[in-house]
Amino acid sequence: MALRESQDRPRYLICAAWPYINYVPHLGTLIPLLSADVVARFLRMRGHEVLFVSGSDEHGTPIEVEAVKQGVSPRELTDKNHALVVELFRRWELSLDSYIRTEHPVHKEFIRRFYERLYERGFVFARDEELPYCERCSRFLPDRFVEGTCPYCGYERARGDQCERCGRLLDPAKLIDPRCAICGSRPVIRTTRHWFLDLPKLQEAVRAYVASNEHFSEPVRAFSLSFIEEGLRPRSITRDSKWGIEAPFPGAEGKTIYCWFEAVLGYISATMAYFRERGEPEGWLRFWKDPSARSVFFIGKDNIPFHTILLPALLLAHGEGLNLPWDVVSNEFLLWEGQKFSKSRRVGIWLDEALELFPADYWRFVLVALRPETRDSNFTWEQFVEKVNGELNDVIGNFVHRTLTFIWRYFKGRVPEPGCLWERDEEALSALRRFFKEATEELEAFRLREALRAVVEVAREGNRYLNEREPWKAVKERPELARTTLYVCAQLVKALAILLAPFLPSSAQALWELLNLPGSVHEAGWDSALKPLEAGHAIKKPRPLFRKVPDDPEELREALRELRKG
Repeated sequence: MALRESQDRPRYLICAAWPYINYVPHLGTLIPLLSADVVARFLRMRGHEVLFVSGSDEHGTPIEVEAVKQGVSPRELTDKNHALVVELFRRWELSLDSYIRTEHPVHKEFIRRFYERLYERGFVFARDEELPYCERCSRFLPDRFVEGTCPYCGYERARGDQCERCGRLLDPAKLIDPRCAICGSRPVIRTTRHWFLDLPKLQEAVRAYVASNEHFSEPVRAFSLSFIEEGLRPRSITRDSKWGIEAPFPGAEGKTIYCWFEAVLGYISATMAYFRERGEPEGWLRFWKDPSARSVFFIGKDNIPFHTILLPALLLAHGEGLNLPWDVVSNEFLLWEGQKFSKSRRVGIWLDEALELFPADYWRFVLVALRPETRDSNFTWEQFVEKVNGELNDVIGNFVHRTLTFIWRYFKGRVPEPGCLWERDEEALSALRRFFKEATEELEAFRLREALRAVVEVAREGNRYLNEREPWKAVKERPELARTTLYVCAQLVKALAILLAPFLPSSAQALWELLNLPGSVHEAGWDSALKPLEAGHAIKKPRPLFRKVPDDPEELREALRELRKG
């Protein structure tokens, strides 16, 4: 997507957490990407220059293990999964400008040069380390492949890199009762040499950055500062793994870069790749070295320290004025009917499965409406039915279809000329302006759930107004009232097309076309939602935007089970 120049508005780099592609992502994995997409679309419509980037995280032991299970090479597995994810994201209508992968040549080249510079600047050192080694698997176990009890909170299924319950970064050697996550045997401790980032040397600079970043939410800032107060320890950059980017340090032959230390820098390489493909190799600097550019990172809460501490530390250590994150927007976890998503136990639904059941816009609507912004959210089929049938179809779809059908039937498909605007008419238009302002402010604050609620309220107000004015009766008895009512309703419908565009891209475009408006709704200015649709404007023959889903949740559960059997 072409970048639009903006003279008086800051440019935005919208970054979504890189999904790990050892298998197809599930709905919980999609939340940061979907959130980033909604914001990117909104900011483009606001006239900002926007670049939306992400990529497939494809290195590390989980990929190697999955490849062994399937009897293929890691590269064969990730080639297949990356292509599948790219296609799925297209079908989910994620408006990514640059979606690359950790095997992308620009990424690999950038990572090697980046760590060479950190080594030359004295922020990387080598030391021998005692690490878990699985004698049954004949391999050193990376952090994620050691499980045990967290020494801080006692969680019995903590992984060696981070405890899912308390969020602390962990040292696998410190886990209580450790076990190999691959075969379950107890690992032994062996000595190996690794290269470390000297985080203690960067601690005060990172602390100052976090403390002074006024854009961070209070939970993000408090969690990060608490983490720093415990004291930052050196973190191992390298791993004893064959599948990854070769470490560039002297004497590090056979070592690769730990996937977090490369994936967290992938936002830069994705920006570079975007501009190189367009013959502008220096274009990435506009987003990473221009102090007025704003980088916003959408992530899950378990990734907060990697983006508020590790990434800023790396950028500061690099020392060439690279922009630090302007904001880090985290979401809590999405549960699936009270349980954590689990591929092995088939708990949850995966992105390909979801689209076999219902259109992407239905899922997008529900996921934003349930977005876990301040606490974990629980997806249930009962809520899915309520949101799709009760709000998407009965509130939004019903108001739009009734309005356009009445205009088509009573006024030959043309927006009628209004008569005098009475108090109730003005109230409806005032409500539109109020909810437009609310939705705008919530989106600017990255509170997507509340923003969508305000959009739904526009349609809810439209239904109330329509029911009170009863134009189907007034058209014979008080034709001027009917004309005014449907003129006002047409303004609300036109506004809905624009307000829905970041959330429901296909449905918003379909509504835009029903209104017979030119071009794409996504190229319309956000503020044009309040620009009146002129009297006499011809619409197209109406058709319903949405359809109801089965209202029996058990029927939906059965549909998913049948899909998996097939």
